[in-house]
Amino acid sequence: MVLSPFIWPLNNYQFEKAFLEKTLAFKKSLGYSFSLKEKSMSWLKRNWPYRQGAQILFCRFGLAANCPELMPVWPGKIEVPSLLTDFHEVSQINWPENEADGYIFIQNSGEVKPGYKVKGREWFFEGPLLELSQKTSDRRFSFWGNQGFLYRLTLACLEKNHGVYSFHACGLVDETQKKLFVVAGGAGSGKTVYLLSGLRRGLKLFSTETVHFRLAGDQIEWFMGSLLDNIRLGTLHHDFPDFLPPELKNTADWSREWQTKVAVDLSAFRFASTRLISPECQVIFPHIEEGRRGYELHEIKDRRQAARILFQNISEKIASSFILYDVLPIIGFDSPELASKRLEVLKRFLSHPQTKTPVEILAGPGACWANLMEA
Repeated sequence: MVLSPFIWPLNNYQFEKAFLEKTLAFKKSLGYSFSLKEKSMSWLKRNWPYRQGAQILFCRFGLAANCPELMPVWPGKIEVPSLLTDFHEVSQINWPENEADGYIFIQNSGEVKPGYKVKGREWFFEGPLLELSQKTSDRRFSFWGNQGFLYRLTLACLEKNHGVYSFHACGLVDETQKKLFVVAGGAGSGKTVYLLSGLRRGLKLFSTETVHFRLAGDQIEWFMGSLLDNIRLGTLHHDFPDFLPPELKNTADWSREWQTKVAVDLSAFRFASTRLISPECQVIFPHIEEGRRGYELHEIKDRRQAARILFQNISEKIASSFILYDVLPIIGFDSPELASKRLEVLKRFLSHPQTKTPVEILAGPGACWANLMEA
């Protein structure tokens, strides 16, 4: 009797792969469902079918999926869900071996419920994610959308790993006075009115949505943000027709002009440099009301109050939980350590000699700037 020789795999990797594949195939033949929990993470990270790297400002990420449809394409189309409405650039880079701010692994599987787990700087997602991405009610809240996972993870990693803080604000530069206006506020506060009317007045665009800064010794470094802005059709149609993209004039659904936003490329108005060092900075908290007459300005002289408002502004997207693809709740990225450091940085920012006293402004669209550019 001749026994067939047992051929040991050439290395541990081949043995691990063969063992896992046979085990999973056997379980599946018995009707078992299986998930990432039953797979070796070390093997998966080496052999994920589709992988790429992405860089946003100073952050580098590794992105991987088991189907190409779930991978991002950078820079992508100019559209409302684009990350370019949040950040200046999103660049595709080589897979960052052991040097990334975070790794995102996506396992599309119809046999398990949507879920995720976190191990250090590695995020593992599984579930029928391709189907969910095709049926989602709002693509902004997706892995790569402008309100989604990578967006919020980037904000947290910029703070934690690079000391860069991000105002939810538009940024405009007065080149003659060497002054930066940071107009900070949430949706509906009036940032877009300030942005477009400021560009009309000759200011240069530094960011439409996210203004980044870092304290470096006795200086404040500012980094360019997004150059695309999501603007309501009604705002463009009635208040700023000169910014309405020509291709929309005959194709837009004007019956829904106040419900519809479009991504507008404002890069033609951009400031020449992507970085500013300690310009004079005026923070504005706008309250714009349609039809209002006059202009009211209130200085926030109590730095504690100003710090609280700015803290809430920066923390919102990092700390708040959100839902991906309508079904997968994701908890926020904040921590006591990050929050404490953020507040301390804001106090230092407000006490910097180049930071002017923040102001709250209540005005109509036509009078929002008043004499601010001459102040």
